[in-house]
Amino acid sequence: MSKFVDRPRYTCALGGAVGTLHAIPRAITIIHGSAGCGGNINTALNAGAGYLGGGYCGGSALPSSNVVERDVVFGGETRLREQIQSTLEIVDGDLYVVVTGCMVDMIGDDTVAVVSEFKNAGKPVIAVPTPSFRGNAFTGYELLIKGFIDQYIEKQDRKDPLTVNVLGIVPAQDVFWKGNLRELKRLLEKLGLAVNTFFGEGETLDNFRNAGKAALNIIVSNNFGIDSARHFEEVHGIPYIVTPFPIGAIAGENFLKTVGNALSIDPAHTARVIAEEKKVYYGYLERIADIYNDADLQRYAIVVGDSSYAPALTRFLSDELGWIPQLVVVTDLLDENRQKTVGTQFTALNSSLNPPVYFDSDTSSVKKYLREVWPRNRNSRYYDSLGPVVILGSAHERDLAQEFGFPLVPITFPLTSRCVMNRAYAAFAGGLSLTEDIITYLVMGR
Repeated sequence: MSKFVDRPRYTCALGGAVGTLHAIPRAITIIHGSAGCGGNINTALNAGAGYLGGGYCGGSALPSSNVVERDVVFGGETRLREQIQSTLEIVDGDLYVVVTGCMVDMIGDDTVAVVSEFKNAGKPVIAVPTPSFRGNAFTGYELLIKGFIDQYIEKQDRKDPLTVNVLGIVPAQDVFWKGNLRELKRLLEKLGLAVNTFFGEGETLDNFRNAGKAALNIIVSNNFGIDSARHFEEVHGIPYIVTPFPIGAIAGENFLKTVGNALSIDPAHTARVIAEEKKVYYGYLERIADIYNDADLQRYAIVVGDSSYAPALTRFLSDELGWIPQLVVVTDLLDENRQKTVGTQFTALNSSLNPPVYFDSDTSSVKKYLREVWPRNRNSRYYDSLGPVVILGSAHERDLAQEFGFPLVPITFPLTSRCVMNRAYAAFAGGLSLTEDIITYLVMGR
């Protein structure tokens, strides 16, 4: 019997699709689902993603069929047809995407057939079934990307050897997605590449439409976007590489080398770019050397996050800040094979540390695992307490931090105690931002 998930750290598949569409300018979301789905998703994404906001025709203004009991009994296709028609008449957009909730797929509504009736509507309308029983927000991201691959991205006979697509960073679920994509795009452009990030600054639907001419898909994740990349290769013939999400100079250097090797970029040019970035990076990082050493700011660390952030944060803390990762909890729902793949990211730290890693989506389990790796004091005369400790996690770790008196640096979804705008934690600039935030939390109140 499967267990319940205590305070999940993601929305449903529909929420993942809605959050992803939110990041595409002039793409209009039409929810075909029961009344309340859109409102609940808006509440979760707005607060959980660092106060994301509704944007244009998003949030509380999301078009939705809002099916009710009558539609459940007699079918909701007529109601969907009405909603698409009214949305096309009222809402100005360049692409209309119908996504679905659990209820309409359970009763057998043929959303794809209804949407096909609007092929001559004057503006493109596509359907991407995203029932929540298919998975969580990360699944919704994959389903949406696959829908674009099949229905919107144009076939290209010729590939541009210097054009790449970036996948694997899930908007809203990665609260810092926009800043992260900006930093990765900046680095890749320094290598001489044209970059489609799809959801970053200045990206439009044209980036999706023309993505088929890319020579390579770069998956910046241990887990997310890989299924989409495989489908991309099947449909559009674009190969892909998988690279961990990079935080800091060491990971940023490895990221650039991996991409450069995959595209046969002159190694000397890649080395120049890396040298330029490292010069800037360490020029800033040396500013905190005095306070780090004088105040003895080395810490034990507890890391709680998804399969992209947890390895990246652990590696950065260990290999660049010199901290000691004492516990890592990966919060995705992963099968055994994917757990093994993600687990390998924790076995080759430059520090040779080997932190215990657990895979569990239940918030309450973090405390249990902490007790396993560091047993409580049972009135021992000599007890080596765990400290000083910093937790890097989400808003769900607030109770744990308060109970043990550990400072919490909120980074992963849901993130309700920070307002996030253009902050980034990816690669070189992101490593500086993360160091700045961590040290700030440690010296705050002095």
